[in-house]
Amino acid sequence: MNFLVHFKRSLKIQLKLYLNAMQLISKILIGFVAIEHIYILWLEMFAWTTAGKRTFKSIPADMFEKTKTLAANQGLYNGFLSAGLIWSLLITNVNWAHHVAIFFLSCVLVAGIYGAATAQRSILFVQALPAAIALAFLFIL
Repeated sequence: MNFLVHFKRSLKIQLKLYLNAMQLISKILIGFVAIEHIYILWLEMFAWTTAGKRTFKSIPADMFEKTKTLAANQGLYNGFLSAGLIWSLLITNVNWAHHVAIFFLSCVLVAGIYGAATAQRSILFVQALPAAIALAFLFIL
């Protein structure tokens, strides 16, 4: 009987350690996606005509100045996604934080899939894949 009590206690401790590790990995992944979207905000809002040209080689060079306002608008939306992800990391209620993170990561995933289908295929790997991995970790929890 003593063995069963010890075994049960050991399993509880291992499960708690596993869940804590998964939560930490999830938060790191969410933070990575948020930082990535802060970078996209900067690129599209403030560096479209400089760093944007080096990043988006498929766009003709003469289009950057003409699309500066449109790119800034896109950057603003990426900032909203980042803000939502950062907000999910600051929420103290675990269930609420989980749902908010799922919502904003899903938005990033959809935007990444749409961007890959309509603009540049690499967006699937740069934007959608990190969001999908973070979502997978959230659904494991």
